Amino acid sequence: MRKFDTKQLTLAAVIAAAYAALTLCLPAYGAIQVRLSEAFTVLPFLFPAAVPGVAVGCLVANLLSPYGLIDVVCGTAATLLAALWTSRIRHRALAPLPPVLCNGAIIGAMLAWYEVGFGPGFWGIFAMNALTVGLGELVACYGLGLPILIALPKIPYFQGRMSPERLS
Repeated sequence: MRKFDTKQLTLAAVIAAAYAALTLCLPAYGAIQVRLSEAFTVLPFLFPAAVPGVAVGCLVANLLSPYGLIDVVCGTAATLLAALWTSRIRHRALAPLPPVLCNGAIIGAMLAWYEVGFGPGFWGIFAMNALTVGLGELVACYGLGLPILIALPKIPYFQGRMSPERLS
């Protein structure tokens, strides 16, 4: 594992700030959400510094969540897990998939627990929440994130800042 240098730390901070600002300016919480900032969750495919960047950005944004501490913990965990998984994906077209799956499952479960606890209605509500959160994530990550993954390697400024194997 490489150490983060100043440039990588700065990139992580910029991603965190952009993620948090976009989430707070265009809030999307609940079972039906398209959080535009989730498009940033594909960035770990290109930039290792994006892993802590999106995780910290999510943590900051979720500090103001209507769901409280559980969203801070579960939301940040879902984003961190998705970012770590995305950083290990080999094919660009699959890079948006980890955030869709992680957020659908983890946030779907969190919302179901928040609504009914682990009672008899949990699994039905979980299924519905996982589906709606996953669909919103699909729109953000494939509709916005994938075009970002295609465009960034073509911009000369970013070419020297991403993994060489990710430029193709």
